Amino acid sequence: MPTVAFHTLGCKVNHYETEGIWNMFKDSGYERVNFDRQSDVYVINTCTVTNTGDKKSRQVIRRAVRKNPEAVICVTGCYAQTSPGEIMEIDGVDVVVGTQNRKKMIDYIEEHQKTREPINGVSNIMKNRVFEEMDVPEFTDRTRASLKIQEGCNNFCTFCIIPWSRGLLRSREPENVIKQAQNLVDAGYKEIVLTGIHTAGYGEDMNDYNFAKLLRQLETDVKGLKRIRISSIEASQITDEVIEVLDKSNKIVRHLHIPLQAGSDSVLNRMRRKYSAAYYKQKVEKIRQALPGLAITSDVIVGFPGETEEEFMETYNFVKEIGYSELHVFPFSRRTGTPAAKMNDQVEADVKNDRVNRMIELSNQLAKEYASKYEDEVLEVIPEEHVKDAGTDTLEGYTDNYLKVRFNGPKNLIGQIVRVKINRSGYPYNEGTFVRVMDNTSTENVEMSS
Repeated sequence: MPTVAFHTLGCKVNHYETEGIWNMFKDSGYERVNFDRQSDVYVINTCTVTNTGDKKSRQVIRRAVRKNPEAVICVTGCYAQTSPGEIMEIDGVDVVVGTQNRKKMIDYIEEHQKTREPINGVSNIMKNRVFEEMDVPEFTDRTRASLKIQEGCNNFCTFCIIPWSRGLLRSREPENVIKQAQNLVDAGYKEIVLTGIHTAGYGEDMNDYNFAKLLRQLETDVKGLKRIRISSIEASQITDEVIEVLDKSNKIVRHLHIPLQAGSDSVLNRMRRKYSAAYYKQKVEKIRQALPGLAITSDVIVGFPGETEEEFMETYNFVKEIGYSELHVFPFSRRTGTPAAKMNDQVEADVKNDRVNRMIELSNQLAKEYASKYEDEVLEVIPEEHVKDAGTDTLEGYTDNYLKVRFNGPKNLIGQIVRVKINRSGYPYNEGTFVRVMDNTSTENVEMSS
């Protein structure tokens, strides 16, 4: 039986797609081995969001070549899409496939095995208007299932290369989304995370269907689904219809990731983001009325070209005002090929680092404040893993409002919905006590013996 090994760099979408690619190899009779082992085929799923992403991708490619010079080295993903020529020049690379036509990957590999000629299977992504279907019946990591519902982005923010690596927005057919969601639930998943490059832009390329309708349909048509999580939603996509769906839903969790990037209008303008700070705030206020206790997480870029101390403080104070439950803070990184990389007034590295540290400190403080509201409350948690180094029976998972919780309990609780009392709130995690399993299959709930 031929073997295949995978290495994935970058975002959740890449991890999802690696599972889809593995599924195709499995159907073709391959066995999956660890990337550090000898394998007949190595597939490297690359990232290009920063220059560092490119560099890390090249290092992993070379590692695979050294591991087994006889193996077929196949490179896919975003870096492969934007720079196939650069990758073909790396000694030992045999097949390059971008972020489309991955169905042809195994054919290319077999063709290469016959001819021993390198194959560049990358084509122009900007001409593609169709979502590439890749089924993922289950995940190697068992607890949370991602479900990719759209591809591409039409925004062209000045710091971002993604439209060039992923193409323009295209949505997956609703019936395929529903069908895969049902398959995932039937495979035992309780929570599904809707994911994509511009997730809530779903349906913008359709006539009479949109993201709100998809959320409604997932709620009503997928039997046995307990939690729906949206991986990311732009402020402009929080329409009144979406708010109404969130308000009425019993399954969409109390957590939204709403990217901010900056809280200063002048910086937002240079970033070519399509909203002002006031517009963003108005959307957040509206959505909090519908979902009291909502956890809002976000992304912030500090040290964008031209950012003054005053502009940074506008963002800092805005972040405080919104009261996020957690931030992902990034120092601006010059991505070759984007307008922002060529802008004058690049911010000095030490100024950038200082601002990053101040923003992270604020984020930690806000995270503790948000978590403290739930001390002594009983929340629903899906344990995802057994924590090494934290005692024998310590499990870790997330509440619906995205608090990380550790508590003692047997391993067989992993992947189930359990009720946990938060004894000590904190950040990065909260400590709790197991109360009971939410068991919908029988009338009894499993109690923890007191």
